[in-house]
Amino acid sequence: MPQCTVLCFGDSNTHGTLAMHHMGDRRRLARDQRWPSVMAETLGANWDVIAEGHPGRTSVFEDPIEGEHKSGLRALHALLESHRPLDLVLIMLGTNDLKARFGLSASDIALGIQRLALEVRRSDSGPNGTPPQVMLVAPVRVIEAGCLAEIFAGAENTSTALPGHLAKIAASQNFGFADTNSVARVDPVDGIHLSEESHAAIGAHVAKAVTDFMA
Repeated sequence: MPQCTVLCFGDSNTHGTLAMHHMGDRRRLARDQRWPSVMAETLGANWDVIAEGHPGRTSVFEDPIEGEHKSGLRALHALLESHRPLDLVLIMLGTNDLKARFGLSASDIALGIQRLALEVRRSDSGPNGTPPQVMLVAPVRVIEAGCLAEIFAGAENTSTALPGHLAKIAASQNFGFADTNSVARVDPVDGIHLSEESHAAIGAHVAKAVTDFMA
C-alpha cells in the first residue's frame, strides 16, 4: 500500500486536553496517548497521521470571548496548504459550538462542519492537485458538569442530536463517517474532555473507519 497522509482537524479533544478541575487547567495527555497517535500506531507505518487540535476551536464561528482565531474556517486553508499533499482530512469538531454563548442548534452546528468539509473538497491539497478525501467524526456527547457546566449550559440535548445530523451529511455528500459515541464517554470531571481510555478507544475505532473508507 502506498503512503497515506491524514490530517486530524479538531479541538481540545484532538489536542489531548485532560478533564479540567478548574478554569485554566492546561494538563495534557502524553503524545502517544492521544487518539491521533493511537490511530497512527494502529494503522501502521504506511500512514502519516498529523494531529492539528486547537483548544476552543469551533467549526466556522468566531468566538466573541476567546477570539476570532478560534474559528476552524480561519485556520483550515493554511493547514491544508502547509501539510499537502493530504490523502484524507478527518474533521472532529462541534463540541465548542455547543457553548451557550453561540446559541446554536445541532443542525446549524452540523452545517458549519459541512462547510469545512466542502472547503476541503474544493481545495487542491490532495495528491497531484486533487482534493483530499474527507471523513466526519462525530464528537463524544457532552454532559454539563464541573467548572465548564455554565459555559456549556443546555448543551447535552444538542450534543446528543449532533451525530445524527453529521451522519446524514456524510451519507449525502459521500464523506466518510465515524461516531465516537459507540466507544467513548466524556470524563465526568468536566463533562467535555476525554480520559486516556477514551482516547485509546477512539484511536482504534477511527483507524478501523479510515481503513474501511480508504480501501
